[in-house]
Formats: sequence, C-alpha cells, structure tokens
Amino acid sequence: MKLLLALAVIVIASIGIWLGGVRIIVVQPIGALPEGTTIVVAGVGNVRLIDSPDAMCNRHQGGVSLLCRAAALGAIAENGKILLRLPYSETLFRITGGPFRDG
Repeated sequence: MKLLLALAVIVIASIGIWLGGVRIIVVQPIGALPEGTTIVVAGVGNVRLIDSPDAMCNRHQGGVSLLCRAAALGAIAENGKILLRLPYSETLFRITGGPFRDG
C-alpha cells in the first residue's frame, strides 16, 4: 500500500512539474563546457521533460553539429529561466536519447 501511495505521489508530482513548464536539460561535455552540466529551467516550450541540445538536434536535423547545439542552447537560455545548475549526469543524458560520445 505504501509503495502504491509513493508511486501515485511521484506520478502526480511529475505531471505538476510538466504542466508547470519545468524541464531538465543535460549538456554533454564539449570543448566549450568540458565538465558538462545539467540545468533545471522553466518556461521553455517544445522540450521534453528530460532533454539535451544533442537530442534536440538529432530529432530535428538528423544529426548534431556545433551550430545546431549552440542554437539550441541559445534558445533555451533566451526563452527559459534557469532555476538550478547541477553537475553533468551521464545517466540523465542517456535518457534523452542524444548521441553519446565516449571520451
């Protein structure tokens, strides 16, 4: 019974976060950002709950380029409000479906 209640709370909280416009954006380590980062933003449209610039580029253009990655990050920064900055999470990045680069 406690497990079912906990699951219901998680589902309701997730729906509330989604409807509230809060998103998790994961930026894979790249030259300009060698450590990578995970940011929690609000007010960004057309973005999945957990997403990355690489996954966005892959979905819309069929591949990732530096120009597309920069444009995606710029749109997120311009249209959203950064609520929290966290360290890069490989697990979250893999959830986004973005192409993973080893090394």
